[in-house]
Amino acid sequence: MQKSRATRRIAFACAALIALLNVASISAQSSATAPAPQAPASPGDSLDRRTPKGTVLGFMKAIRDGRTEIAVQYLNTPLRGDAAVTLAEQLFVVLDRRLPPRLSVLSDRPEGSLANPFTPDRDVIGTLTTENGPLDLVVERTTRGAAAGVWVFSRATLAAIPDLYDEVNLVAVDRYLPDFFVKTRIGGIRLFEWLVFVLLFGVIYVVAGFPRVIPGSVRLFVLALVLRSLVAAVDLPLVERRFWMSVSAVLAIAAVTWIALWLNQIATRYALRRVQGTGRGEIATMLRPARRVVDVLILAVAVIVVLFYFGVDPTAALAGLGIGGIAVALAAQKTLENVIGGVSIIADKAVCVGDAVKLGDVVGTVDYIGLRSTRIRTLDRTILTVPNGQIATANVETLSVRDKFWFRHFLSLRQTTSSGQIRQVVDGVQAYLQRQPSVDASEAVRVRFIRLGTSSLDIEVFAYLRLSSWDEFLATQQELLLEIMAIVERAGASIALPSQLLHLVDSDAAASSAVNLRVSRRAAP
Repeated sequence: MQKSRATRRIAFACAALIALLNVASISAQSSATAPAPQAPASPGDSLDRRTPKGTVLGFMKAIRDGRTEIAVQYLNTPLRGDAAVTLAEQLFVVLDRRLPPRLSVLSDRPEGSLANPFTPDRDVIGTLTTENGPLDLVVERTTRGAAAGVWVFSRATLAAIPDLYDEVNLVAVDRYLPDFFVKTRIGGIRLFEWLVFVLLFGVIYVVAGFPRVIPGSVRLFVLALVLRSLVAAVDLPLVERRFWMSVSAVLAIAAVTWIALWLNQIATRYALRRVQGTGRGEIATMLRPARRVVDVLILAVAVIVVLFYFGVDPTAALAGLGIGGIAVALAAQKTLENVIGGVSIIADKAVCVGDAVKLGDVVGTVDYIGLRSTRIRTLDRTILTVPNGQIATANVETLSVRDKFWFRHFLSLRQTTSSGQIRQVVDGVQAYLQRQPSVDASEAVRVRFIRLGTSSLDIEVFAYLRLSSWDEFLATQQELLLEIMAIVERAGASIALPSQLLHLVDSDAAASSAVNLRVSRRAAP
C-alpha cells in the first residue's frame, strides 16, 4: 500500500513537472520568436533605440535575422565594414551566452533606469563574470548628431568584447558533446539538457525520497537550486538559459508554496489538538475554514509572484478582482454579516457549546456554533437555528455561567398570625439560612417582615447560594423551602390562602346590619 502511494506521488510529481516545463517552454519560445514586450518604435528612430530594452532586443533580433549591417547601427564604435560586422557578431555571441536571462528587468523608458543619477546617460544591462573580474555591459545615450537621444552599446563595453568572446568560445559546452546530443532538440531545447535535467530529477527528487526522510517540497527546492547553479555555470544560448531559469524559478516558487501549505496544515493540526478536550469545539469550527482561506491566499501570492517573474503586471487583474469582490460582498451581505458575527462570538466567547442561554423568549442549551449560525436545543428538545448576526446584536443571557444562584421567596402568613409568631418565624428562618454551608456569607442574608397584605402578612426571604449547577440549586432550594415550612409550623403559624372580604347589606331592613363573611378560596397550585 505504501509503495503504491509512493508510486502515485512520483507520477503526480512527474506530471506536474512536465506541465511546468511545457509552460516555461512556451514562454521561452515565444520570447525567442518575439522578444517583446518592446516599446513602440519612436517616430524619430526606426530601429527602436529610444530605450535600453529596445536597443538590446533590436540588436539581438537583427543578428538572428542575418541583418548584420543593421546590427552595426546599435554599436557606438568607429569601426566600419567587416570589422564592425565582426564586432557585432562577437557581441551577439557574448550576449547570447552570458547576458542575464531576466530581460524583463531591462529599462523600457526613454530616460533609462536612472540607477545612478550621476550618470543619467548610461545604463547597465547586466554584469558578466570574466577571468579578469566582473564586467558591466553598458548602453549609453548619444547626445550629438542626427541620432541624438538613442541608446547604443558603449565603447568601453565593445572594447572588452573580443577578449570575452575568446573566453566564451573556450568554455562553450557544445565543443565537448557529440553532434547528436547538440542538434537533436525537444521543444526547442537540446537533448543533452533534457538528459541532465532527468538525471537531476531522478537523483535529487526520486532517489532521495525513498527513505522518506527529506520532504518532497524540500527536494523540489533543492532541485531548483541545483538547476539554477548549473545554468549559471555553463555557457548556454540565451533562449535556453531563459527556459531553464524559468523552470528553476517555477520549481522554487512551487516548492516554497508547498512548504507554506504544509506549515499551514501543521499549524492547524496543532491548534486542533490544543482545543481538544477543552470544551471549545467552536474554535475547531473556525480553524478549518480559516485554513482554507490561508491556503487560497498562499496560492494567490504564488500566482502573483509567477506573473511578476515573467514580466506580467497583475495590477489590472487585481483591480478587477477587487471590484468583483466588492460586488460579491454586497450580494452576500447577510452571509458575511453572519460569518463575521460567528467569528466575533467565538473570539469573544460570548456563548460556548453546552451553555444554558436565554435568547429573547427562548431558553435552551447551545448545541453547535458554526460560522453562519448557532443551534440551540430548547426545553422542548427541539433545535432552534439562529443566524450569528442576530446573536451578535441581541441580549443573550447565559444561565449556566452564574457564579451563585439567587434564592428569593415571599412567605405569606395568615392575617390571624400574631406578632410574636411572625418574630419567631423571621428569627428561625434567619438563623437556619446562616447555618447552611451553601449560603454565601459574603452577601446579605435577609429575612424581613415587609408587607401587610390584603389577604396575608408577607415575609421576604433573600439569599445567594454558591452551587455549581442548576440541578444542584433546585435540589438545595427544595430542602430549604421544606425546612422553612417546618419553621412556620413550629411557630404555630400557617401559610395564607388568597381570601376576600364580602359585605352583604339587607335593603328591606330599617337598620342595616353588616355581616362579615370571610370567603376563603384555595389557590390553584
